[in-house]
Amino acid sequence: MKVRTRVAPSPTGDPHVGTAYMSLFCLCLARQHGGEFVLRIEDTDAARSTPESEAAILESLRWLGLEWDEGPDIGGPYGPYRQSERKDIYGQYVQRLVDEGNAFHCFCSAETLDEMRKEQMSRGETARYDGRCMHLSPAEVKARLAASEPNVVRMKIPAEGSCIVHDRLRGDIEIDWSQIDMQVLQKTDGFPTYHMAVVVDDHLMEITHIIRGEEWINSAPKHLLLYQYLGWEVPEIIHMPLLRNPDKSKLSKRKNPTSINFYRRMGFLPEAVVNYLGMLGWSMPDGEEKFSLDTMISHFDLNRISLGGPVFDVDKLKWLNGRWLREEFSDEAFADRITDWALNRENLLKVIPLIKERVDIFSEMAPLTSFLLEGMPAYDVSAFNTKKQSEEDLRRILQFVLWRLEALRDWHRDAINNLFMELGEALDIKIRDLLAPVFIAISGKPVAPPLFDSMALLGPDICRARVRHAIEVLGGVSKKQLKKLEKDYEALNRS
Repeated sequence: MKVRTRVAPSPTGDPHVGTAYMSLFCLCLARQHGGEFVLRIEDTDAARSTPESEAAILESLRWLGLEWDEGPDIGGPYGPYRQSERKDIYGQYVQRLVDEGNAFHCFCSAETLDEMRKEQMSRGETARYDGRCMHLSPAEVKARLAASEPNVVRMKIPAEGSCIVHDRLRGDIEIDWSQIDMQVLQKTDGFPTYHMAVVVDDHLMEITHIIRGEEWINSAPKHLLLYQYLGWEVPEIIHMPLLRNPDKSKLSKRKNPTSINFYRRMGFLPEAVVNYLGMLGWSMPDGEEKFSLDTMISHFDLNRISLGGPVFDVDKLKWLNGRWLREEFSDEAFADRITDWALNRENLLKVIPLIKERVDIFSEMAPLTSFLLEGMPAYDVSAFNTKKQSEEDLRRILQFVLWRLEALRDWHRDAINNLFMELGEALDIKIRDLLAPVFIAISGKPVAPPLFDSMALLGPDICRARVRHAIEVLGGVSKKQLKKLEKDYEALNRS
């Protein structure tokens, strides 16, 4: 049997270090056994998926050296490799499940479902679909379909008993069917949900080993049941431990930069990032912490994966990056890498138009442009000159700015300009008052080269990280405050 693994990111945001983490282990397992590693794009969420996000995922994985054998950009014998291009394939299997009595059409409205869950919760029960449409007569279902009544297709779940999930790392995991909802398999728009598509794709692409995060353990019974209904062999399943913040919570961008491109823009080496991701979930036989991708592949063994919650510590990554710089790079190689990173002619030509009218001699360039090469600018709350705006007001402004920046996929000067103009109008605030704290957050200075051009040059990952940093400098936002801000922001977007 040829080992075939896959990673299947959703192109709905920035390329996440968790995607790189799973890709690394999938790649190592496939390469160690002379198998194949597949990249598949799970873009059935049409409203949130973007070509820009897909391109960023591919570019970031290539930067890390995690090359795939089949994928949307290079093709392969099991394509297409985007779920949005496989809709007809899923439809036939959904219909098969319905025809064989293992799935059913559900006509319940969103309001009906909300009321159902409220009643269940009031009785202290697990909120889940109660199966009411499963008992409709064939004649009624046929009539309602003929009338084009909106519906989804749900899978049937056993009424009693439990499911045994065989996990390579964790052994047998028993989950009661009473805890599993009658999952929607096909949405009203005809597109499959993740749960349907992932099973069909993994089978048709002949995936032999599924490596995914432990957050999918509770969904495994749904997938195993679909394999059973369709009469397919189940791949070997490996649930990796999740990456954690230093406080042991699930890795999140609120507490740690999670975009691969952030680390690239900060000047980390791809070799060090891959090395660090590898040592978070796995260990070399000799305990050595610094190792290359090729070395990890040659020594890779699933049994050496640790189930402890690996903590993503940026300071530890910096230490490891320093080892790579000092131990693996000659002065010439060091110069080449730093030139590739930022001090290249292409970048310089982007900076010159921002500063040419502001300098008289070359030595004035460094203080004016230093923020373009920094990580997080060094400042404290006094830099924001809070006499005109309270710290609470500044946090509110910056949080709204952050949410807008996180939603911005078309990252260029005019789009950034329009974002701030629209936000200023929505908040009924003068643009200079809106931009004042943003200048500090981005550059660390009240005055700098043109803000929007500078942000376009810095890129989305650094800009978003700096705005988050500024919010923390101003005291941070508690969970309670965040909920209130989220309501205010939603109201703002509706107005």
